[in-house]
Amino acid sequence: MSSRSLRVWVRVFLTASSIAVLVAAIGPVARADDSAALLKAMADYTAGQKSITASFDSDIEVITPELEKIQLSSSGQFKMTRPDKLRVKRTGGYADVELVYNGKTVSLYGNNAKAYVQADMPGTVDQLIDGIQAKTGGALPGADLLLSNSFEVLTSDIIEGHHVGQGVVDGIECEHLAFRGHDTDWQIWIQAGAQPIPRKYVITSKTLAGAPQYSLRIKDWKTDAIADAAAFDFKPPEGAIKASLEDDVMLEFDEVPPGIAAGASK
Repeated sequence: MSSRSLRVWVRVFLTASSIAVLVAAIGPVARADDSAALLKAMADYTAGQKSITASFDSDIEVITPELEKIQLSSSGQFKMTRPDKLRVKRTGGYADVELVYNGKTVSLYGNNAKAYVQADMPGTVDQLIDGIQAKTGGALPGADLLLSNSFEVLTSDIIEGHHVGQGVVDGIECEHLAFRGHDTDWQIWIQAGAQPIPRKYVITSKTLAGAPQYSLRIKDWKTDAIADAAAFDFKPPEGAIKASLEDDVMLEFDEVPPGIAAGASK
């Protein structure tokens, strides 16, 4: 490309960018808001799937005591068969953990610690998620997307919401929705078309200095039946030790390293 052609291309690009900025400043074209209907369609579609497998990438922002914002990243996979089977694996810089639930027992294995904990929790995946959050006092960001009543849970604290417009996540056209709550604001990108799959989810905390965020990108979504009968059976790796929930080894399961304040939650 000649230097003159390059200059022309740059001018065209900058002009297009300026137009985009101007349109954004003016605001979206007025229309009836359908954010609730789009969110309900996603929740109904997700709840209606007997089996789901997918992979994900997540980022959590934390604020240090010195008010420095740090972002920590991890990736993972999950498998679920309704109503009572779940397997989630997440690997990051400070945690390599796997949760396995067979409808009777929940097992959590920390590869860094070479240890696992188990608890009897008979019931459904919904009850498991509620039980973990109630017993630990912490949130499981993104887990609410898997609940059979996710629409009710997601909208329980909404002050207002709107349909921002369209977006593209991992090359997939999505509907972009934004909602405001009392303690958090959150956004979700839902695949457009007949399969309204959640593709991106961002939660912003409004109660912590620096407004840290948690973001989740979901990929490789499949709804085929999970044929592996042992997919939800936990077998401790050789040499792994069984720990108690009160053991210090539980610190190895945290996504955030010791000494850094908590990040965004919902």
